[in-house]
Amino acid sequence: MQDKREERESKGDPPLVPDSVSQHSPLAPQTDKVVFGVTAALTLAFIIWGAVATDSLEDASTSMLDSVMKNAGWAFVLAASGFVVFSLWLAFSRYGKITLGKEGEPPEFKTVSWVAMMFSAGMGIGLMFYGVSEPLTHYTSPPPGTNPADSGAKMETSMATTLFHWTLHPWAIYAVVGLAIAYSVFRRGRRQTISAVFTPLIGEKNANGPLGRAIDVLAIFATLFGSAASLGLGALQIGSGVEEVGWMSNVGTGVLVVIIAVLTLAFILSAVSGVAKGIQWLSNINMVLAALLVVFLFVAGPTVLMLDLLPTSIGSFFGDLPQMASRTEASSGDGILAWLSANSVFYWAWWISWTPFVGMFIARISRGRTIRQFVGGVILVPSVVSLIWFAIFGGTAMHLQEGGAKLTDEATPEGQLFAVLREYPIAGATTLIVMILVGIFFVSGADAASIVMGTLSQKGTMEPTRMVVIFWGVLTGAVAAIMLLIGEGGDTALTGLKNLTILAAVPFALVMVALCVALMRDLRRDALILRSEKGEEAVEMAVIAGHTQYDGDFEIRIGPGSDVSIEDVRNRADALMQEEEENGSDGAEEVTGGTRKE
Repeated sequence: MQDKREERESKGDPPLVPDSVSQHSPLAPQTDKVVFGVTAALTLAFIIWGAVATDSLEDASTSMLDSVMKNAGWAFVLAASGFVVFSLWLAFSRYGKITLGKEGEPPEFKTVSWVAMMFSAGMGIGLMFYGVSEPLTHYTSPPPGTNPADSGAKMETSMATTLFHWTLHPWAIYAVVGLAIAYSVFRRGRRQTISAVFTPLIGEKNANGPLGRAIDVLAIFATLFGSAASLGLGALQIGSGVEEVGWMSNVGTGVLVVIIAVLTLAFILSAVSGVAKGIQWLSNINMVLAALLVVFLFVAGPTVLMLDLLPTSIGSFFGDLPQMASRTEASSGDGILAWLSANSVFYWAWWISWTPFVGMFIARISRGRTIRQFVGGVILVPSVVSLIWFAIFGGTAMHLQEGGAKLTDEATPEGQLFAVLREYPIAGATTLIVMILVGIFFVSGADAASIVMGTLSQKGTMEPTRMVVIFWGVLTGAVAAIMLLIGEGGDTALTGLKNLTILAAVPFALVMVALCVALMRDLRRDALILRSEKGEEAVEMAVIAGHTQYDGDFEIRIGPGSDVSIEDVRNRADALMQEEEENGSDGAEEVTGGTRKE
């Protein structure tokens, strides 16, 4: 048996019963000078470009983005829906029972903490920023090609469009990358890098060589600019809250930079404390504060409308899903390209820009989960939470707008949440809670990003060194601050760098498709799947042989193995069937493939 196992493994086949799952991270973290140096240099070059030639940066990025949206928007539309189908199929297929780790290994984190951490890292700031503004925008300006007749129909269309952008699709995009990394690291024992996932496609030598380094450089680059642009939105919302509570009448870019500096220091301290201590603690606090805010608005706001929106939104989402998932310039006529650029295609590119760090972070905290548990937790749980969140915050905003409030005219997108809270009691306290929530989401998101960038630049180590984490944390804060400093009010720089973030994410659409192919190659050769296939085939051959020889009156026993292959069993069974047809069975005993039939 030992000899056969060694022979099988020498051919490249994984063991049917893996003894353990090793981790190919060095004992002491080692910085990859090429990955670290190239990424740092590129980042500094873009910062200098933005500081010295803001108009040039904006013009170049806008032109490139327009070209991408016009010529490749269809690819984003197809890819986003494809990731949803692929992820859900994996969960319900035979691969869903595979553990992301050793078989029978328990999950590393409790379910509540696991959900809280991935939710905070995945889209915490986004929900705070867009929880009111997105439903309200689609309510006052319905998407092209839709013609809601009245306020109720506008609410349905608005919620369906919002859920399309914030539920299944973004989390499926995260799940594809997170699942591929988690399986590669915890099941196959490879390094915790995105490049290592490509080993089944390009080989271990190339994955650890220049091609693999290029993939990791692109991942860090997209992570840095994607998270910095989002953190800039968070700073804007905190600044709007400062004005709302009356602490300052006008928050300028100088104050916003101070806010970013304070929060940068906070997330660096959190990051160097480690995942379990830092992010888990902050995420749990956020869950409590967010729940308090949701409960307050649910009770104080239009409760019945919110409850009505829950089933209505689900029905509208699934009813409109085919139309929303197939929107292109060809299908919806004039105005759709500009709308897609600012909405659906923009969101898909934006989520993809976040996948390197969100996917890797989700993978980092998901050891011990099965693929089915992983997909269920990563896609379905946050989607349900997002549904409730938008029904409460978006429903309240649309109700106020319907009643005569001019939220879209009187408040900026970052200030619309505060404008809604102003209509209800204890507005000062709820505004303060929102600012704390945004701040913690800021900290936990940047915390996760800096740890992941440290991991990618230190050859996949599970615990990057503090200095490297601090470096990436400071650089993230600096990029976010520069976005707000350059240009008048920071709008020009923010738009330009956000466009660059999307452009940096474009290659990751292709990377993610390749990740799916690499993951499937790994899964087909997983120990659990191979055992299942060999078992099914062996039993099938035994049953065929038993029916052939004994007319169905037989039993199967386990005995010592032999050198007879499954192909030999199949050929022998075919020969016996042909012999039976010609002469009938003689009742002789047959022992094949280690299974005895009598």
